[in-house]
Amino acid sequence: MRYIQMNDELYDYVTSHSNPGDDPVATRLAELTRERFADQAGMNIGQDQGRFLATLVAISGAQNVVEVGTFTGMSALWMARALPDGGRLTCFDITDRYLDTARSAWTEAGVLDRIEVEIGPAANGLAALPDEPHVDLAFIDADKTGYQTYLDLLLPRLSDRGLIVVDNVLWSGAVVDEQVQDANTVALREFNDGVAARDDVQAVMLPVGDGVTLIRRR
Repeated sequence: MRYIQMNDELYDYVTSHSNPGDDPVATRLAELTRERFADQAGMNIGQDQGRFLATLVAISGAQNVVEVGTFTGMSALWMARALPDGGRLTCFDITDRYLDTARSAWTEAGVLDRIEVEIGPAANGLAALPDEPHVDLAFIDADKTGYQTYLDLLLPRLSDRGLIVVDNVLWSGAVVDEQVQDANTVALREFNDGVAARDDVQAVMLPVGDGVTLIRRR
């Protein structure tokens, strides 16, 4: 067996053996999100995935980072703190409903000045970015039916060392349950199959959080 089954006890072990431990700003943001937006709170990434994203930003030396889908700003918080001096994070979200909550956490963490938020359809915002390769890292975590469009818009804009990180690719396991046929699940299956079949990218799917795929151009 080349994998292990994750359970609550093992997950707690994994998170408790990260260094440093629980981040107070992220913890407060998660609590505030649950208080204000209980029905959507599950959209936040966990601190394990936050550290993973921050590590990717740090080791890649990313200067220009793009996020598609921001919600209350948890992933942006982790990525922005890992940016080098002069680094910028551009966030695209369809609504400003959650922006005050996000900005309060970003302000507390001292990263508000590194983050620009554009409200509106993400496809329009991505299409308006400069055409030349300049994006060092992109995190896609928005409407699942839009994933393919976002990937197609981001790939030609990736820098030579650029990386795209796509969230929720396992969708709580529903991607392998053929009895689940809702629009989001079907879109994710088609997206995953399409990425695996491409010959112009290198991709690896990892069981981090709800599943992430790392994609780079060949």
